[in-house]
Amino acid sequence: MEMPKDYNIGIEKEIQKKWEESKIYKFDEESDKPPYIIDTPPPYPTGRLHLGHALNWTYMDIIARYKRMKGFNVLFPQGWDCHGLPTEVKVEEIYGITKSDVDRHKFRELCIKLTEENIEKMRKQIKSLGISIDWDREYITMTPEYIKKSQTAFVRMYKDGLIYRGKFPVNWCPRCQTAIAFAEVEYKERESKLNYIKFPAADGDGHLLIATTRPELMAACVAILVHPEDERYKHLIGKEFIVPLFGHKVKLLADEDVEKEFGTGAVMVCTFGDKTDVLWVNRHKLEIKKAINEKGELTEIAGKYKGLKTEEARKKIIEDLKKEGYLVKQEPIKQNVGVCWRCKTPIEIIVTEQWFVNVRKLIPKVREIADEIKWVPQHMKIRLLNWIEDMDWDWVISRQRIFATPIPVWYCPKCGNVVVAKEEDLPIDPTKTGYVCDKCGNTDLIPETDVLDTWMDSSITPMVITKWLDDDEFFKKHYPVQLRPQGHDIIRTWAFYTIVKSIALTGKKPWDEIVINGMVFGEDGHKMSKSRGNVVEPDEIIAKYGADALRLWASNSVIGDDVPFLWKEVDYGYRFLRKFWNACRFAKMHISDDIIDELKKPMEISNPIDLWILSKLQRLIERVDRDLENYRFNTIVEIYKFVWHEFCDNYIEMVKYRLYGNDEEAKKEARWTLYYVIDKLVRLLCPFAPHFSDYMAEIYKIDNLHFSFPEVDKKLINEEAEKFGEIAKNTVISIRRFKANSGMALNAPIKYVEIYTEDEETYSALNKTAEDIKGTLKIEELKIIKGKPALESKIVEVIPDKSKIGPEFKKNAKAVMDLIKNADEKTLEKIINEGLETEYGVIRKEHIKDVKRALFCEGEEVDSVDIEGVLAVAIIRK
Repeated sequence: MEMPKDYNIGIEKEIQKKWEESKIYKFDEESDKPPYIIDTPPPYPTGRLHLGHALNWTYMDIIARYKRMKGFNVLFPQGWDCHGLPTEVKVEEIYGITKSDVDRHKFRELCIKLTEENIEKMRKQIKSLGISIDWDREYITMTPEYIKKSQTAFVRMYKDGLIYRGKFPVNWCPRCQTAIAFAEVEYKERESKLNYIKFPAADGDGHLLIATTRPELMAACVAILVHPEDERYKHLIGKEFIVPLFGHKVKLLADEDVEKEFGTGAVMVCTFGDKTDVLWVNRHKLEIKKAINEKGELTEIAGKYKGLKTEEARKKIIEDLKKEGYLVKQEPIKQNVGVCWRCKTPIEIIVTEQWFVNVRKLIPKVREIADEIKWVPQHMKIRLLNWIEDMDWDWVISRQRIFATPIPVWYCPKCGNVVVAKEEDLPIDPTKTGYVCDKCGNTDLIPETDVLDTWMDSSITPMVITKWLDDDEFFKKHYPVQLRPQGHDIIRTWAFYTIVKSIALTGKKPWDEIVINGMVFGEDGHKMSKSRGNVVEPDEIIAKYGADALRLWASNSVIGDDVPFLWKEVDYGYRFLRKFWNACRFAKMHISDDIIDELKKPMEISNPIDLWILSKLQRLIERVDRDLENYRFNTIVEIYKFVWHEFCDNYIEMVKYRLYGNDEEAKKEARWTLYYVIDKLVRLLCPFAPHFSDYMAEIYKIDNLHFSFPEVDKKLINEEAEKFGEIAKNTVISIRRFKANSGMALNAPIKYVEIYTEDEETYSALNKTAEDIKGTLKIEELKIIKGKPALESKIVEVIPDKSKIGPEFKKNAKAVMDLIKNADEKTLEKIINEGLETEYGVIRKEHIKDVKRALFCEGEEVDSVDIEGVLAVAIIRK
């Protein structure tokens, strides 16, 4: 097969089509190979694959391809985590409606339609990256089959006492109008004001000064706390004070968790401002007052401020505190505010009835399982353990939305029973299907309208892909799975919740290993965002450079670290592929299709340069294999260096003279070595740049590319050959550089070269590789001599500086110039170092413009080249 002149990225689409039609990456359930199952992240179907996805999916694909090539039966599925508020918001925007304007089931249908469209867009984008997914194993969390499994998990955990319903404080997003778990709370720093407010004593004897950032919660103030050792307040403990503007009395209590140094050391406890308020309310058994409702508005207990949003209420209350003389002062303060991870709205803590998973009951087992799992990088496990340590509340799993998995529950108004669906009736939507109370037989039940948190869906993915509930034998054989790849941003959500669910439902760990990737940053060093204008889309990169160049950029990074995107690195990857293409194209000119089968057979190699490249190649195979086994994808740099410098820049240059020569045996060895090296390099490159490798495998008839990783041939590892080859290589490099610096064409012949060395090993190496050095550099006669060259440096020309001599010596200028031109070494040295007294005056070094010297060997002018990295010097006679 003839190779085109240039590498064309357009071939990528054709190769992707070939892979898909042949189902080359299909998991074989009948295979005897050891299984390797990857619990891949199901992305949220926004319709747009961002660069973070491209990075993560490239990592996963490198692992999948490597394991496949190492003899594993790889299951690499693709999932879609569909349910969520962003889809609801987008549907409302597209159709100009709110979810309350239409029937909930009609609204859900619109959400499904949009999700299906977005999945199709993202499916094409993932395929455009060349990801080796088994598309027959695709799963979608909004399908009835998946919903059945999510609901089964709920039912079983409820029966085991791990899920309960209760009225508790929860994190609430006023914008999304739903409860959210602590893992879904992000923290942002913002400027605020610390307000110093006077609380009058109930007995009229003075006042207490309290500092707060949230005066809008004063209507829900239920106590004041001070540290028991705070001398300022010890005598006031138990005394009552009046809450300004609202008039109700609260008692001053002592608590060791109060920070004496913050503000005034006296804090008001409200229901609820933050997690600490919840802790104190429970500890001191305080009254619960609801000051903020689900819309983020003040309730009726706020009196005239009822209905105001929190920000507006804060302003008005501060104004009134000033008017009434309660506000003493304000100080600027920076504080970390919890915000909803979806819409970034500041969260509130409100009391509502919700469904919870009792994760605190499972935490000891979570710690145990976390230690059974191998974490890559290892330090990422600390993030999970730290999260567990800080966990005060259970996982709230109910959401006040429509587009999500229905909670399979009804409530009996007759006997108060909570009715949970039977497994055989799943999947089920309580808002569409009635049920019978299993306690009193009542059929007029109230359906649960809340839905499950989307993490309840995605936390069973390792079970779903191993056919949980569908095929018991398959599930027992393949669970736990081998790998979970994911981002560090969802350790406390997806990783934690999956471990929790796996323990609850199987009693086992979900995976053997978890590999954590970082985030992608823009060229400006900041996280990519539209507002910063630093977003680069994968489609944009692929259109310009191809998917393989994008994959090479992703590969050259460290697992776990955040990765800056740099166009120049994508460009480097693209230029690398072109460099390798050109080298392979040159080789193909000498390797016709009809001799490839012969070149695949073993052959005894004697040429030292061939032995050098073959031995170096075995080292590379060993290194890349070890690195990929340990998820060091930046081993691609080792491939770069070998292909670009050892193979293209040096080996091919040193093999050309044999390929174009008349020695058929030498030519045969050169062809065999070229083919062998290209075969192994294409296989090494396959996990990183599969399109390029696939096309090259077709051109070179490379067998079983996607299922055969190169193995180290220990017989080809030859330390002496490597040393001798390096000496020959550096000799060629040094003399080629001399040619270039001398203005000679690199293919210009050199009449005569002597290479001198006193080192025994170098002498032996140069003799053994002399023919290759001679042939590569087009040296007509080459001698390797043991010893030092008898070199003599002589002046061949001294050039006077006419511009200095003329004005100073005037009519004697010519005589001075002649004297300088004819100066011998001794005279010249005196002029330069001391100045020379003459009848015309003193001649100094500034009167000499230039001194040209030359090397002479045995009376003949020569050039001398120190060979870089080699204890040798070359004497060149042109």
